Amino acid sequence: MEIPVTGFVVHNGADDPLHSHTLYITSWDGRPVHVHSFSGVTSFDVGHQHRYAGTTEPAPSGVPHVHEYHTVTSFDAGHHHVIRGVTGPAEPLPGGGHIHYFEGTTTVNGSTPHVHMYSGRTGNEE
Repeated sequence: MEIPVTGFVVHNGADDPLHSHTLYITSWDGRPVHVHSFSGVTSFDVGHQHRYAGTTEPAPSGVPHVHEYHTVTSFDAGHHHVIRGVTGPAEPLPGGGHIHYFEGTTTVNGSTPHVHMYSGRTGNEE
């Protein structure tokens, strides 16, 4: 089964030949797509915590959906962690639009190997 997708590619200025372009999807199967911003602070473990922020992957508008997300935490206590997951389903907002809840565990890192928990909700759709 083929799904029509439209969008555009922009050179992002990176020196890495494998990741020098960014793909922006503008429609999926004829429907416009949207993203959400997200940010927060991890749990306090091994004497520190990390901040994180990012934008979800695009998903179709107007249908039940979830978003994939990933980002890297702030560099604290000599290291950072990767955050990656899939949001919960769309939760409608009274004034229009919707948010998604998310939660998970970071990757393992640090001189004392450890993880951090995180949870939150996205901003309204963009």
